Amino acid sequence: MITLDAIGTFALIVGLLTLTPGLDTALILRTAALGHRRRAWGVVLGIQSGTLVWGTLASLGVTALLTASHVAYLTLRWVGAAYLVWMGGRLLWATWRHSSSGSPQTAGDGAGATAGTGTGDNLLAGWRQGIVTNLLNPKMGAFYVAVLPHFIPAGASHLGAGVLLAGVHILLAVAWACALITFARVLRNRLHRPSARHCLDRITGTVIAAFGIRLALGQ
Repeated sequence: MITLDAIGTFALIVGLLTLTPGLDTALILRTAALGHRRRAWGVVLGIQSGTLVWGTLASLGVTALLTASHVAYLTLRWVGAAYLVWMGGRLLWATWRHSSSGSPQTAGDGAGATAGTGTGDNLLAGWRQGIVTNLLNPKMGAFYVAVLPHFIPAGASHLGAGVLLAGVHILLAVAWACALITFARVLRNRLHRPSARHCLDRITGTVIAAFGIRLALGQ
């Protein structure tokens, strides 16, 4: 059985990881700030579904094959990087296009659909975006391969222990997502002007594309 000390130490590690600003934070904040609350929760559920998949695969030893195979890791890394650069680039292009045309429509209202980063308060669409973004990040798999085995005691069920620890990670991440979505509701009141919403989308698009570039460079 996993001890409470081991669970507490694992919770501290993944808690610090969760609090570190990154791609997940940017996606949740941007979606919730545009008033798409159900879609924001879809993104949260999608991201955590991906976390559960990675935790389960790591506990079964499947993701060890990913880190052991240079070709498999590179393939997933480049696919993930291309997806993030495409998603961020489409969002940036949408904001620039509507700014240059002088259209009152914002990237959060209609252009976001073109950007592929999400429009409409659709839970399922948010879930798809969240899980695809998470599963195309090979560093999640590498993290679980490196960390998870240290917290599974000898003789314990690897699958059961892995799912339990992934569940701890998910609970902390969902709690943090609640705080982000609450904060985004305050931010939403400041986004009535199209210029403010364009600014938010440009920041988010830049963050997403930058993560894609960093992933491609292996940083």
